Amino acid sequence: MLTLFQRDDCHLCDLALAVLAQARAPEFESVFIDEDAALEERYGTRVPVLRDAARGVELDWPFDAAKLTTWLGEP
Repeated sequence: MLTLFQRDDCHLCDLALAVLAQARAPEFESVFIDEDAALEERYGTRVPVLRDAARGVELDWPFDAAKLTTWLGEP
């Protein structure tokens, strides 16, 4: 399962959402870190971050559609 960690009112997060749509990424969950101290500590300076829980890997911003597609296809 894919999870996009993001913040409220984050222009980079909006750009990441556009890239996910452009790349036709599979369904993902959006998690806003603003109200969670543990997530804020882990992702505060990195958002947006896309996490693939099945593979245990994360993709930090910046990424474009080509990089995202490649990352999604990696084993």
